Amino acid sequence: MRETIPLTDGMFEAILESIDEGIHVVDNRGMTIYYNEIAAKHDGLQVGDVLGTHYLEAFPSLSKETSTLSHVLTTRKPIFNKDQTYRNMKGHLISTINTTLPIVVNGNLEGAVEIARDLSRIKILSDKVMELQSKINRKTVKEFDNGTIYTFEHILTNDPVFIKVKDRAQKAAVLHSPVLVYGETGTGKELLVQAIHNASKRVGPFIAQNCAALPASILESILFGTSKGSFTGAEEREGLFELANGGTLFLDEINSMPIDVQGKLLRVLEDGVIRRVGAGKTRKVDVRIIAAMNEEPESALEAKRLRVDLFYRLNVIYLRLPPLRERKEDISNLIAHFIKKYNDKFHKNIRGVDQKSATLLSSRHWHGNVRELEHVIQSAMNFAEGNTLTVDDFEVLLPENQSRVTAPLRDVLLKTEYDLIKQAMNVSQGNVKKAAEQLGIPRQTLQYKLSKHPLSQSAEY
Repeated sequence: MRETIPLTDGMFEAILESIDEGIHVVDNRGMTIYYNEIAAKHDGLQVGDVLGTHYLEAFPSLSKETSTLSHVLTTRKPIFNKDQTYRNMKGHLISTINTTLPIVVNGNLEGAVEIARDLSRIKILSDKVMELQSKINRKTVKEFDNGTIYTFEHILTNDPVFIKVKDRAQKAAVLHSPVLVYGETGTGKELLVQAIHNASKRVGPFIAQNCAALPASILESILFGTSKGSFTGAEEREGLFELANGGTLFLDEINSMPIDVQGKLLRVLEDGVIRRVGAGKTRKVDVRIIAAMNEEPESALEAKRLRVDLFYRLNVIYLRLPPLRERKEDISNLIAHFIKKYNDKFHKNIRGVDQKSATLLSSRHWHGNVRELEHVIQSAMNFAEGNTLTVDDFEVLLPENQSRVTAPLRDVLLKTEYDLIKQAMNVSQGNVKKAAEQLGIPRQTLQYKLSKHPLSQSAEY
């Protein structure tokens, strides 16, 4: 039997010091019994300034009413992911997200621990982005080309499905309704969205914001702006809704937006009114929302990453971009386009790819879609010595003996789903409610699935 090495106090302290987050531990009297270097750096203090002192004495700006440690010691209830912005003892503005937990041993409250993650760099970067957007907004739209570079002419396709998507997008451009775009990573969602904006009659700017990996408080202040004094260090600042007034706000990866922020976005969609963080008054804005997702909407709804009411509000116009593996006939045209692009950049004269390379490229699954294809062509052209790209130029990324899955699991599952839905609809003679009962799924789910298939045109609702 393997011998268990006991965890000494020194080892335990070394582990805590190696964690890249601020840790503050107090006993049940509120006396600090552990305070690491990261926490001291956040607060602009020395460890010795806090260790062995009562937390309210070490931080006189706090009170029993405002301190999360005090709240947890009183209620025994944990507090998760609480945003906090404050000026430390050196006057630096610090933004953290804190989790505070009670320490209970054998039913007795022994103390509390607070773990703080520093978000100051993210906050600084977001503020810089906001300032830049504000400067751009004060310039003329013509000078900055409305914040876009793409039009419908940049969308290259001979694929019938994609041509239909492109036609729908062109018709949607002149409307004012929200648009929801679904496409895998690299399919060209922002290209399509910019094209919609440029074909619209909107004279305001195009502003894009990726909603992934941002805490709720920061994303909320980016979108809606802040009111001076709403929190320590807060300035009077426009949010993206105000900056995009008269134009288009593109929210990418909407399924990654925190749920509570989704609720506030829903209210804007419903009444066109926003309120800056900490402000009392509301402001009317005229902004068209276009949202994009890189996962199937149904998956996001089932996983509760997307509010159902927000989905229905955004899904007025739905555009699904087919992945590159479903539009193989476009690969040769895209290869020619990217060769021309990098000929100009690299001052080369590549005329095309040989037949073996063409076969290899057309048979690839392209998980990264058009973006991956472009990177592969760019890489090959860096190594090319002749006027034609050969398999040797693609050797690093596309080895000759690479194995391929002839039928990806996702495609097989989609086809099986389609066949089952078609069979159920035939048996029910086009009655969606009866077909849904046969399939054992909600009627709304079947309606959504039918919207992606031609057979939905004859469905009875």
